[in-house]
Amino acid sequence: MKQPTEMSVLVKDLSIRNRREVREGSLQITTTIVFSLSIAFFIVIMGIFISDHLKKFILSDDFYSTLSSSSSIRLCNSSLSSSSPPASPSVNFSSTARGLGDWIAPKELWHSMSDKELTWHASIIPHIVDYPYNRTPKVAFMFLTRGRLPLGAFWERFFKGHDGLFSIYLHTSPEFTDEPPESSVFYKRRIPSKPVEWGRVTMIDAERRLLANALLDFSNERFVLLSETCIPVFNFTTVYNYLINSNHSFLGSFDDPRPMGRGRYNKRMWPIVSLSDWRKGSQWFEVHRKLAIEIVSDEKYYQIFRLHCGPQCRPPCYMDEHYLATLVTKIYPELSSNRSITWVDWSKGGSHPTRFVRNHVSVAFLKRIQDGFNCSYNGNPSSICFLFARKFHPNTLEPLLRIAPALLGFDP
Repeated sequence: MKQPTEMSVLVKDLSIRNRREVREGSLQITTTIVFSLSIAFFIVIMGIFISDHLKKFILSDDFYSTLSSSSSIRLCNSSLSSSSPPASPSVNFSSTARGLGDWIAPKELWHSMSDKELTWHASIIPHIVDYPYNRTPKVAFMFLTRGRLPLGAFWERFFKGHDGLFSIYLHTSPEFTDEPPESSVFYKRRIPSKPVEWGRVTMIDAERRLLANALLDFSNERFVLLSETCIPVFNFTTVYNYLINSNHSFLGSFDDPRPMGRGRYNKRMWPIVSLSDWRKGSQWFEVHRKLAIEIVSDEKYYQIFRLHCGPQCRPPCYMDEHYLATLVTKIYPELSSNRSITWVDWSKGGSHPTRFVRNHVSVAFLKRIQDGFNCSYNGNPSSICFLFARKFHPNTLEPLLRIAPALLGFDP
């Protein structure tokens, strides 16, 4: 009986020892795991701390000054014969530098800008009122024509002796490339042009293109749109003073209740353009610089008209008769005198005005255009209401040149 008892004690003793070892081993394992996790957490925290400070150092000026210093040392060490910094690449400033004159008045009218680039460039407005040069305001004469100017000789007489007070811009059909003699005021005055169709958006595009090109010359203050059938009915001095001293632009705009007026309004234009906004006016306008910039900068109303006004629309609509008249009424009605300074004869009715031939031209005829009307100029009554007239056939050139010296004061 003694032996089993001893065996029982031995087994019990062994069991107690095993349980103690297991408990001690678990504690050691637990301690090891906790210690390892603590080390890992410490490493992560230190990594974040070091990374954050390293970023701040790299972004600081000290880093770049240190880098520059070390770079300078390396560059200096690479050339023991000289302590001066390495030479910069050679630049020929005489051929690349541009003076103020290149920015305020392009020497060449021809360029490679797209319409979008051109209108963006033309819409730039200096915010300093005083010009850094002696600026003489000029009148920009913008001719929208298919090709040559059949009455060009008459205009040559008009411009003669007034250099520096005017600029000329010609928008012709793209295929027209003829140039007048170098002695002509029209020599190299063509701008990059595109095809134009009457009554369509391309007509407005051409007008905006002319305005944008003329705006690139910062001395241009007034802008008048003309066609190849237009003539001046006063001499240059009278026209120049009338425009430069005017407080308003000259752009006709009226509410026409007839089918050829309100009847052309497209309801799809609402709400940007409502029927009460809808206006009609003459295509042949004159505007001052502020309004010219607004016209070439417009995208809001231009896009509406481009989509919903054209001969193909229902009802048919003609942008050259409605776009500018409506636009100016919407944005700056106070800037316009609400009348045109280009006389036309609509007395015979129809879709086109009277076209005058050589038998119509006389001193009495032109005198009637000069002072046969009454209007307002700068808030005061005036008998000078029209500075230009159209539509004149090419065969009127000879009688116009004959009577011009006496009537208009041109040089013979």
